[in-house]
Amino acid sequence: MRRGVELRGARVHYGPLEALHGVTLAAPAGTLTVLLGRNGSGRTTVLRALAGTVPLSGGAALWDGRDMTGRTARARAAAGLRFVPDRQAVHAGLGVTDNLRLAAPDGDLAPALDAYPELRPLLDRRAGTLSGGEQRMLALARALLARPRVLLLDEPTQGMSPRVAARTYDLLRGLDACVVLAEQRLPQPLRHLPARPGLPVLVYGLGRGAVTFSGEASEA
Repeated sequence: MRRGVELRGARVHYGPLEALHGVTLAAPAGTLTVLLGRNGSGRTTVLRALAGTVPLSGGAALWDGRDMTGRTARARAAAGLRFVPDRQAVHAGLGVTDNLRLAAPDGDLAPALDAYPELRPLLDRRAGTLSGGEQRMLALARALLARPRVLLLDEPTQGMSPRVAARTYDLLRGLDACVVLAEQRLPQPLRHLPARPGLPVLVYGLGRGAVTFSGEASEA
């Protein structure tokens, strides 16, 4: 049974500093969950805890109801989890085409280029020469090619034009995956996306490493 990902009483330390103070939240399968908060609120650390790139010092991380706390980031990725961080999300020294091919061993790049046709004229460019928004498109296109079961995204539309950003949120909302976004503010497109029966956009507000709000996007 697909239930999505969860944190239960999660604590994370960076040295002596506790960044998450017993955070409990759930991101259901097949829907979109948004983590809101300022820099330092803990939203990025929640993504890292779910991805396995930082260890928990307390509590548990679950996937479809099964404890995955002890599983490495590599093992979670092999099982279908993709994490797109806010920085260094592409292989800067490789070309755009090679970046995409790494996520599509069968060589079919069409889904990525259909989602982001802006990448077509950039296929021969080195990824490190792209603008910030173009690199975000490339990072998301790579993640889509992997057909993830869980997709974790840190500020996915940073640097994108409003038009491309709105298309991105619409695209993410339609994925058959558990999608979790970290944002500083609730993006306007998410306030106006049509509701899917039984699958609203869920929002968690975070502040100083703790959950301060939980509800639907219409309530945030």
